[in-house]
Amino acid sequence: MSAEKQLLITGGAGFIGSHLAQACLERGHRVRILDNFATGLKKNLEGMEVDLVEGDIRDEALLAKIMKDVDGVFHLAALPSVPRSVKDPFASHDNNITGVLRVLIAARDAGAKMVFAGSSSAYGDTEVLPKREDMPVSPLSPYAVTKVAGEHYLKAFARVYGMPTAIVRYFNVFGPRQRNDSPYSGVIAKFCRAALEGEVCKIEGDGLQSRDFTYVADAARGTLLAMEKEVPGGEVINLAGGNRISLLDLVNSLSKFCGSQVRVEHGPDRPGDVKHSQADVSKALALLGFKTEFSFDEGLEKTLEWYRKEHPAPC
Repeated sequence: MSAEKQLLITGGAGFIGSHLAQACLERGHRVRILDNFATGLKKNLEGMEVDLVEGDIRDEALLAKIMKDVDGVFHLAALPSVPRSVKDPFASHDNNITGVLRVLIAARDAGAKMVFAGSSSAYGDTEVLPKREDMPVSPLSPYAVTKVAGEHYLKAFARVYGMPTAIVRYFNVFGPRQRNDSPYSGVIAKFCRAALEGEVCKIEGDGLQSRDFTYVADAARGTLLAMEKEVPGGEVINLAGGNRISLLDLVNSLSKFCGSQVRVEHGPDRPGDVKHSQADVSKALALLGFKTEFSFDEGLEKTLEWYRKEHPAPC
């Protein structure tokens, strides 16, 4: 896909979506954003020249209207979070499965390529590491089920209609603009807030659980590459650094950047969570030429500095 394309980002006012919008603009693309602001924020788009449409991804008429001149669609809009899906599985289903199907049909009818934001939660708690795209999926939570269903819809549309589609599986993306004011916030966002405010970091479990944390600028760049590069229809591609960081390692790194030891409190394991996660990143390199540019510590330092500016505190 060459420059000067009209791209639509659903959920583009959100954490990852706003960084993706920025990456698209820097590459010379025109950007339209559809967001209902359930979790996204208009301030995430400050300074960006985008066509912003407020609305719902399940609105069939609205989708048909805003898709008319679109060359490619990034579908990031979703109700995120494992705990949220455990609390209200139907809401996750309605937003994440009905939503993706509505967007997919509209993109098909517009002749647009679609890139879907999948999740490493699709792999479940397999003991085999690193996690490869050809492994069987084994979702443990309602949220993970919705993400796997979305993937299967994109694969089916590629097979049945010959529609160009691609799926990127994110692995614990973190960075600036990630909300830390919600019970469903990501662990790094929560821990940064706790560290800056001198509060206790609450770890669910022993803290040895590990994740392949991915800095948001890298995730956005990889997602854009999945749109720009020619890949087989319905291809699933891990976007991550291929490393594992435990929550205790995270706390130690935060302590280093704060200049004092961050306090920790342990609680019971969280239902639906996986113990360890690490991506095999060989396909991303082979198909997209993608590898991460930011180390975990580099990304964490940038993230903590952003939270410091947004929420000045003693740390």
